[in-house]
Amino acid sequence: MIGETLSLFDELPEYERTPLGLKLAALASRGVLIGTSSWKYPGWLGQVYSESRYMSRGKFSEKRFQAECLAEYAATFPVVCGDFSFYQFPSEQYWQRLFRSAPASLRYAFKVPEEITVKMFPIHARYGARAGESNPAFLDAMLLRNAFLDLLEPYREQIAVLVFEFGTFGKQTYRDVGAFLAQLDPFLAALPPGFRYGIEIRNQEFLTSEYFKCLRGHGVAHVFNAWTRMPELSEQMQLPEIYTADFTVARALLRKGRPYEAAVAKFSPYKHVQDPNPDARQALRNLISRARERSEPSYIFVNNRLEGNAPQTIEAIVD
Repeated sequence: MIGETLSLFDELPEYERTPLGLKLAALASRGVLIGTSSWKYPGWLGQVYSESRYMSRGKFSEKRFQAECLAEYAATFPVVCGDFSFYQFPSEQYWQRLFRSAPASLRYAFKVPEEITVKMFPIHARYGARAGESNPAFLDAMLLRNAFLDLLEPYREQIAVLVFEFGTFGKQTYRDVGAFLAQLDPFLAALPPGFRYGIEIRNQEFLTSEYFKCLRGHGVAHVFNAWTRMPELSEQMQLPEIYTADFTVARALLRKGRPYEAAVAKFSPYKHVQDPNPDARQALRNLISRARERSEPSYIFVNNRLEGNAPQTIEAIVD
């Protein structure tokens, strides 16, 4: 979470563009914005971040790093995906601190809180007494507007896209994609204009003409997602109706078949690429090429859990 103090500086320090930052800025000028999922990784010291900037009394200050590193992040990446918002409805003060902690040129994607996208709370300690229970706020458009969208309205120009991440639904929840869309369609119709929205699903069998038609009808993007139980990005890109909006969103999260927990154990603390994924890299290059050819905005996010180090993955993609 953003610290209680924005920064030790009265104004944000100025950072020179890194070599990778210059390449990404050139792509951003053509509407292709590439960034990472989250940003507070000490494993990126010496790559994205300079350790000397976060020293306090001769020691590296984790607190200072957490509070201030987004400004230095923006010297390399033009956009960032905030995963933190999946777990909470951030307060007005939280948003103020966040948006003041980086240059106004930085663009953001945020995951919509799971309070909106979880149909049934998983059996997990962090859900307490709600574990295993149905979620009464699932797809509650009024709650989303009042507790999330209205607070983001002052920063709308800096927000690239808002992502609705839906976990895998079992047959006991939705017998088929039609049952899901019966709830999703009126929800999307109730969303206020002004923001870009993307839907990320984790059910391969939902990738149907019916699903794409629903998204297209509301100008909402299908979020291309590399994830353990979804088709490869290259396979998703071959589906004829999958481009459902006038912008593209992709999140390269995991190698197919590798659980999230296994990726964390294998790659932490994310200092370097350990398991290159040539297919995912090429698919992302193809998405970039398509966006450039069509002059459409494109927002591509790479997670450390894909290969072990998101900045190095991105550098390999743009090289």
